[in-house]
Amino acid sequence: MRDLPSAPPAPMDELPPEPLSHSLKQRHLTMLGLGGVIGAGLFVGSGAGITIAGPAIICSYLLAGVLAMLVMRALGEMSAAMPASGSFSVYAEKALGRWAGFSAGWLYWFLLVVVLAVEATAAATIANGWLPAVDQWVWVLLFMVVFTVSNLAAVKNFGEFEFWFAALKVGAIVLFLILGTLAVFGFLPDTDPVGMANLTGQGGFFPNGASGVVAGMLAVVFAFGGLEVVTIAAAESDDPARSVSRAVRSAVWRILFFYVGSMVVIVTLLPWDSLAPGQSPYVAVLDSIGIAHAGQIMDVVIFVALLSALNANLYGSSRMVFSLAERGEAPKSLLKVSAGGVPRRAVFASVSFGFVSVVLNLLWPDTIFLYMLNAVGAVLLFVWALIAISQLKLRPKIERDMPERLTLPMWLFPYATWAALIGMAAVLVLMLFDDSARPQLLWSAGAAGAVLLVAWIREFREKRESRVVRP
Repeated sequence: MRDLPSAPPAPMDELPPEPLSHSLKQRHLTMLGLGGVIGAGLFVGSGAGITIAGPAIICSYLLAGVLAMLVMRALGEMSAAMPASGSFSVYAEKALGRWAGFSAGWLYWFLLVVVLAVEATAAATIANGWLPAVDQWVWVLLFMVVFTVSNLAAVKNFGEFEFWFAALKVGAIVLFLILGTLAVFGFLPDTDPVGMANLTGQGGFFPNGASGVVAGMLAVVFAFGGLEVVTIAAAESDDPARSVSRAVRSAVWRILFFYVGSMVVIVTLLPWDSLAPGQSPYVAVLDSIGIAHAGQIMDVVIFVALLSALNANLYGSSRMVFSLAERGEAPKSLLKVSAGGVPRRAVFASVSFGFVSVVLNLLWPDTIFLYMLNAVGAVLLFVWALIAISQLKLRPKIERDMPERLTLPMWLFPYATWAALIGMAAVLVLMLFDDSARPQLLWSAGAAGAVLLVAWIREFREKRESRVVRP
């Protein structure tokens, strides 16, 4: 009979080998980590943060980035010790019980399947601007078909596909930083050194005070979501423990550099209050230094970024629901794996809402984007909190039972983990008192509450059945 959720935790041991393919290379994981969080949230969404915080958006990104780094380091520690396609869902189950693994896995799956539909909708909006004769819903359908086929193929093909997608995004960021830095010092044609005028003018570095920094953090913290997919993909690499360690180490520092570096360049070159609502600050900077067709170039980059994130999220969601099925938390029918090691039924289950969004885009093309975003706004923070709590519980067990696998230890344990939990609690409280963020928090809290209720009902029923069977 299966161990009951209330049973005492067993000694730490290595997880059984995954029946999935193991053909992802180190370069695939590294670029997946770098590209997974470079998307529309950075290229477009950062403009909203700048208009709220002014030049102090640099501080907002630093705070949000440090929080994301702490969570990823905690997750990386567990993933290096126990690589698994279910990643933090598996660790939550080991640390807290089946209810926690069930909740973390299904909440993250729900987040990814909704976000991939959001990304398809956003990409379709751009494509519709290029070819107005093709309706938005047609583009969404096309994207769903293409990326479903891509994810049904061998995982190595997914890795190559995502590698080049991410390489384009990373290349665009690096080129932007180079051009922007040259423009700051007046080394480009028709440019003069800008000095500190834009950082200290228009109300100073903190034009809206500390509240502006906090509000800016709320606007940008969710842009760091997506790094978690690296730890899911590591289970399908040729050397999971070593691969995830290297990928997490490189990704968190480079992404923080890309994000904060971009904000430094933007607010140094442009007056913070000169950005138009909805305008990409990257386009505004490129226009200001005389790069021809900057808007069209950035549209292409954003389009690729959205499709890359869609592809990665479909991959991550399919592996998460496959892992749930392995542990009896999802239908066993999802466990069927192709000859190439691809869980095809899990892929179909994960892309199903994407095809539903085709109909939603047909019926409500102008409003569905906002409603879908509100539905998952704060789910990421709930998942991050479970990651931190799991790491607090599992770290002593890893040190006791498998100390040789502690190759990526959490900094300043347990203080840094507690700091991350306090930071997440603070963000949730701030969202509750922010008029624009409150709807996202309430919708997400409702989703989390529903999943937790189902998990507890299942646990209660299993306990009751065990009491009947035990005599």
